[in-house]
Amino acid sequence: MVEINRKKLKLHGFNNLTNSLSFNIYDICYAKNKKHQDEYIRYIDEAYNAERLTKILTDVAGIIGANILNIASQDYEPQGASVTMLISEGPLQLPETIVAHLDKSHITVHTYPESHPDEGISTFRADIDVSTCGIISPLKALNYLIHNFDSDIVTVDYRIRGFTRDVKGVKHFLDHEINSIQNYILPETRSSYQMIDVNVFQENIFHTKMLLKEFDLNNYLFGAGMEEFTPQELREIRTRVRREMLEIFYGRNLDKLPVDF
Repeated sequence: MVEINRKKLKLHGFNNLTNSLSFNIYDICYAKNKKHQDEYIRYIDEAYNAERLTKILTDVAGIIGANILNIASQDYEPQGASVTMLISEGPLQLPETIVAHLDKSHITVHTYPESHPDEGISTFRADIDVSTCGIISPLKALNYLIHNFDSDIVTVDYRIRGFTRDVKGVKHFLDHEINSIQNYILPETRSSYQMIDVNVFQENIFHTKMLLKEFDLNNYLFGAGMEEFTPQELREIRTRVRREMLEIFYGRNLDKLPVDF
């Protein structure tokens, strides 16, 4: 679990800062034909259905020390699932108090399986948002979420919104130290990914992109083994899979791949 070093402030009332952590997590594979592509979609829908996602978000709530107020979940046709969980810093009783917290503390996840129409590439994306207020912090769930999905590429955004006021009336726009999301990622995880930071410090906006370094093609063939392909086919598949990863990581279509990809 990540330790959050918060400033020891004596506040005037509730901590009104909102901490929002947003993920895009991608899993890439190669499925050589329509049958395997359909099987991959069914596999993803089963592995990350609404029930499994609810379990993951329930664990997140426990990790950050939040109380669950309400859960809404849905599996979609033909594919995908969503879960929305309303949470609070402490147990709440009054309905009007619960309503006041709905727009401040929540966890959501949405999944998007899809396939390339021609090149055999299948991609699974999970969008996750953890938004909290008070002393609970979404950063504590950072490593758990990265490791609970098959994360080839991860895009993470963290933003602190609003302000809170101390007993003297002074506004505080930040109540913990941070200069990079990477500071809250475990060292063994950081060593496994290529990372890029884009931060806007004066706005308390932090952005980190992660690309898995090691690339064992055998782990990316769905429904087939390497022995089923010729060396030339394996080289072409490797190029397609790596191109997909790099285009997602850099956020643009690439005319050519880096020499050392």
